[in-house]
Amino acid sequence: MNANTLSQSATLIYDGECNFCKACVDWIAKRARPGALEFLPFQAPARTERYPQLTDEACNEGMRLVLPDGAVRSGEQAVPDLLRMLKRWRWFAFVFELPVIRGLSPIAYRWVVRNRFMISEFVRKKDGTEGAACGAGTNCELPNQE
Repeated sequence: MNANTLSQSATLIYDGECNFCKACVDWIAKRARPGALEFLPFQAPARTERYPQLTDEACNEGMRLVLPDGAVRSGEQAVPDLLRMLKRWRWFAFVFELPVIRGLSPIAYRWVVRNRFMISEFVRKKDGTEGAACGAGTNCELPNQE
């Protein structure tokens, strides 16, 4: 048995260099049921040690949720499971399982992933944060706005 099957909590793997992703993790963490979730940036050495099957490239394409049984949910497929782990949001998980939403959510999720650094810039400006919109990672470059 490996570490992720021994845990009673799920692990949310996210882009730790993206302010938008970090803001989402903060929002989720504030609402998560105690002990339900662990948060791990994909850039952390612990991610490659614990989940070597999850490549940097795959993690950069969207969040990964590793469930206590070792199953991995990717991107929009993780949303219903995540919602079930949150206080007062569990009831909303069924919406993401409706056929229309299930059909549209991959498109919407891909758009968010492709534009997360632009969204980070908006979040940074809105909350008055100084400095770069995202971390120092090479995949975190915003296009020149000039």
